[in-house]
Parts: sequence; C-alpha cells; structure tokens
Amino acid sequence: MNDWPEGWSDENRGPRYGRGSAGAQPEGARVMRQVRRGPGSPPGQGGYGTPGPAAPPPYSSGVPQQPSYVDGQGHDDGYGYDSGYNTGQVYGNPGGGPGGPAGAGTRGPRPAPNWRRRIKWTAITVATVLVVTSVATYFWADSKLHRDVDLSTVIDRPATGDGTNYLIVGSDSRKGMSAEEKKRLHTGSAEGQRTDSMMILHVGSSGDTLISLPRDSNVTIPTFKGSESGKIKGPLGPNKLNAAYAFDGPTLLVRTVEYNTGLHIDHYVEIGFAGFAKIVDAVGGVEINIDKGFKDKYSGADFKAGKQKLNGEQALAFVRTRHAFATSDLQRTKNQQKFLSALAHQVATPSTVLNPFKFYPTMSAGLDSLTVDKDMSLWDLASMFWAMKGVSGGDGTSMNMPVSGSTGGNLVWDKAKVKTLVNELNNDEKVTVSGN
Repeated sequence: MNDWPEGWSDENRGPRYGRGSAGAQPEGARVMRQVRRGPGSPPGQGGYGTPGPAAPPPYSSGVPQQPSYVDGQGHDDGYGYDSGYNTGQVYGNPGGGPGGPAGAGTRGPRPAPNWRRRIKWTAITVATVLVVTSVATYFWADSKLHRDVDLSTVIDRPATGDGTNYLIVGSDSRKGMSAEEKKRLHTGSAEGQRTDSMMILHVGSSGDTLISLPRDSNVTIPTFKGSESGKIKGPLGPNKLNAAYAFDGPTLLVRTVEYNTGLHIDHYVEIGFAGFAKIVDAVGGVEINIDKGFKDKYSGADFKAGKQKLNGEQALAFVRTRHAFATSDLQRTKNQQKFLSALAHQVATPSTVLNPFKFYPTMSAGLDSLTVDKDMSLWDLASMFWAMKGVSGGDGTSMNMPVSGSTGGNLVWDKAKVKTLVNELNNDEKVTVSGN
C-alpha cells in the first residue's frame, strides 16, 4: 500500500495560499503543515529542497522519495525540515535562540537565591531543634534521678546560712551488683552500707569550697528520728563519722554532720561503687598523674608513679585505698579530691559534651547511679557539678577538715578552726582556714 497520496503535485493541488500561490484565501481555518514531493519542487531544486538538478521520478529506484517539509505559510526551510528544529524555536525562543524575540514558552533567567530568607529559616530550624532536644533531654535526665532521701525528717537543724551546702557521699553500696562484679571491683560482700567518702561542697558568691570529711573522724552521734520507725532515738555518743550512715542511713548522717559542724545541709547526693565505675568507663577512662606508686590487696590497687589512664575498676581502687598509706584516711581524701578533679574535667570536655554517642551514655550512667534528696533539681545538680569542676580546677578552695590529733585511732577535729570555717561559710565569706 502506498504511503503517499498519488498525484499529489503542484499540477493537481489547485490554488494554494502562500508563497507563489494565486489563491487569496488560506486552505482552511486551521493551517496544517504540508508534505511536498520532489516533482512538486520549484524548478532548479533537488528532491531535498537544495539547489541542483531535478529529482528523479518518485519510484525510479524502488525507494520512495523522501518528503520535504513546508510550514503552514508555504515556506520551505531550504533543507526539507521545519525551521524551528534548526533554530531552536521548538524548545526556546521563536527567533532561534537568546537573540531572538521573546515568545510563548520562553524560560527567563533563574532568579538569584534569597540568602537572607534562607539564613532566617535555617536559624529558625536549628533553634527549634535545639529547644526540642534540650526539653527532651531535661525530662529524660530528670526521670533518672532517685529522689529517695527526705531531709524534712531531720530534727533540730541549724539555721540556713548564705550560699548552698551539698553533702556528697560515696557509699560502698553493692546494690544490683553481681557476684562477678563484686569480685572484679574488689568490693567484698559485706552486708549493709557504709560511706567510703564524704565531702561538703559550699557554693557561694565569695568562692566555692570543697571540704573532705575523713570517715574515721571522731564525732558525736546525737538523738535522731528513725528513718523507718519515725521514733526519736539516741544519742549514740562518740563514734566514727561513717558509723552514722551504717546505723540509720542518709538522714542520720546529715543530722550528725549538722550537729558537729553547725552547717545547714541543703542537698544530699550519694553514689555507689558500681555507679562510680560505670561513669569512668562511660567517658572512656580518666587520665591522672600519680605522684608515688602504691599497692593495696584490699582495694585491688596496683599503681606505678606517673601519668596514666584509669578505667572504672582502677579508678574505684584508687579512691578507696587507705591501707597503703601511713595517714590512711587523710591521704585517701586527697586522692579522692584529685581524682574527682580529673573526672570533672574529663566529663566537661567538648569531646564528651558535644558528642551525643559519649554524652548520653555518661549522663545515663551518672544519673542512674545517684541517690539525691527529694528537693534536688537538675539545676541544683548542674550547679554542684560545675562548682566541683571549678574548685578542682583552682577557682575555689579544696581542703580536708582541720584536724588537731587523734583518739582511739579516730581523727579529732580542730574545734577552733572548725568554728572559724563554719562561720565563714555561713556568712558566705572567703575561707581563710587551712586543712590538713
């Protein structure tokens, strides 16, 4: 079947509207593109619309003659194709490119980016993410605090002074520890709880002060309200300071510290063996410089002198050791303050705070291990931490409770110095007293 209309030539087309046409009217309401064969080409043009000899008959070689294309106005592009394909009119300007006249379908230049608008929305997005993350972190952290100590049950309390006083306790609690953990951390399996370290941290406008209380301090355990019975008990008389905790827990310890110092304790914070080790491991270990090597089979300590990084197990042995020293309790409190200084600086580094993969495990290990009083807020806890970091970094005063001697193996506080120290703390004045 022939694809081309027979006899379609200039001779039988009839009048046309366009170039060289005698007709005065267009072919129809809608002008359509026409296909013209070689024989219909004007004399002197080839079958493709190019100058040259006339094209042969349509089927002289057995192959249909290729058509040339004429636009709706009867204009040939001279190459057999619509001029729009040659000039870019189909996809761009009718004039054939950027230099041609504007027309329908023309894409204008891309507008310059509005940087002020972009920066504004970027800032809003970042601020929103920070606010949402901060709020979520606050409630997550707050839910991890164990507010188990009710200081309102402590009786006969001294007046509140200026500033804030924290009693920070490291207990030998083995709660939740497996037999393997007890063996690895050299904690033993003794029943009950005792306090291995006790410190008073005073936070005030005249400088922060951290005071270590030796656990073998000779103090008086006064009358107190039983934490379980609610009945008034005691007094228990002269005893070691850490015995107060063993008798009736945190509230009796607070009562004993307040009775023997005259300081009002505003907040209580306690951490156990396992929690302490987990915090150290969470930050990837703590680097510390040990002045003199020592060993202690009771705590598992085995250290050489020099700078080294301690993991959780080693850190616990370092702060617990006392049998390796002549002045057992006093040297141990110095080691505890030294290590807490290194730990605070390790936790507060950008590599920990700005790294969520390290920050949240550290926070989780720390908060989940703490026991605090019922009125303790995260803001109070943060204030305590930054004050400890400042003191250990040299921005405040770090000392042992002044000691004048010993009795029965227990350390006796220097009453005159203690009175001056307490007076300065209560009035939030700069501390002038030095400890041992």
